[in-house]
Amino acid sequence: MHKIVRTSTIPASLAVLLNGQLKFLNEHFEVVALSGEGADLEKVRSREGVRVVAVNMERKISPFKDLVSLINLYRVLRKEKPLIVHSITPKAGLLTMAAGYFAKIPIRIHTFTGLIFPTKKGSMQKLLITMDRILCKFATHIYPEGQGVMNDLRRFNITTKPLSVIGNGNVNGIDENYFDPAMIGNAQKEALRSKLGIGSDDFVFVFVGRLVGDKGINELIIAFQNFSKDTPNARLLLVGEPEPLLDPLRKETIQEIEMNHMIISVGFQDDVRPYYAISQVLILPSWREGFPNVVLQGGAMGLPCIVTDINGSNEIISNNENGLIVEVNDPIGLKRAMDMFINDQNFYQKAASKARINIVENYRRDLVWNALLNEYNLLIENV
Repeated sequence: MHKIVRTSTIPASLAVLLNGQLKFLNEHFEVVALSGEGADLEKVRSREGVRVVAVNMERKISPFKDLVSLINLYRVLRKEKPLIVHSITPKAGLLTMAAGYFAKIPIRIHTFTGLIFPTKKGSMQKLLITMDRILCKFATHIYPEGQGVMNDLRRFNITTKPLSVIGNGNVNGIDENYFDPAMIGNAQKEALRSKLGIGSDDFVFVFVGRLVGDKGINELIIAFQNFSKDTPNARLLLVGEPEPLLDPLRKETIQEIEMNHMIISVGFQDDVRPYYAISQVLILPSWREGFPNVVLQGGAMGLPCIVTDINGSNEIISNNENGLIVEVNDPIGLKRAMDMFINDQNFYQKAASKARINIVENYRRDLVWNALLNEYNLLIENV
């Protein structure tokens, strides 16, 4: 049986982004999951039924520690001798592809799940571009997560190697049986609304993700602040944690979240389905994404979406069909989109009716997993 090593910088990426996929692939190959140490790596071992190997990697640029990680990765790959090594996050991609090259692994795959450099400027952008170009030099095969990511890789001349998207995009697809509005009963929804102080007639916009600047939270709060002045039954539900050390929100944004009783912040939640279930519209005003899982989740839960015109989001959402697309960093556009959903019930109902259908038809897990399995087998045949 052929061996495949799947890698990510931190184990949470394997646990969350590849939930269920490693178990599926392990039915066809010997799969080894490699990432940094932590409880999430043990979760991957027990849940996916695969062998795991811990190699610590820094998310930030750290030349000495990165060299140590590269040497450790090389040693592991020389010992394991997989036919395929496949990475999914930036630092793991760079180090794994380099280590795989020197360890003479025949098939070295990296999936770009999102690009950081398009939103950076100056020397930092140049450094990130250089790192991704080096990654691609060492890789044998490059798979962008979506068409937008592929276009950026070409636009910035990151690689001249052939690029293709597996399936319709996204690294793992959506479990439409788990993210199903029918799974959340009326009693559970009523209890959650009561707990959060949300009335039965309130119209709820929900955001799920990190509460940080590059997710568009600052402009979302400005938009909702203006929108809610004339819409007393509107609520904004924030599901996620801030990252004050990495990407802090503006002081006035934090104050508005704390003081505005129409904004409800519930922090990180292990199960986000009940929060989708008591909402009417998902908002993701992000500045950059690869192929956002929350838009897939929200759509599967029957929610139309307001998204920004960025990679992934503008592939899942068709403007005026299953949602609305606005420009990045545009509070006025966000407010206008919220106005349209709450004031035009015919439009809202039409968009909501198409939300789940689009996800189930195009982004189910079995579609993504089988497309990846077919791609692996095709590559193996041509070794």
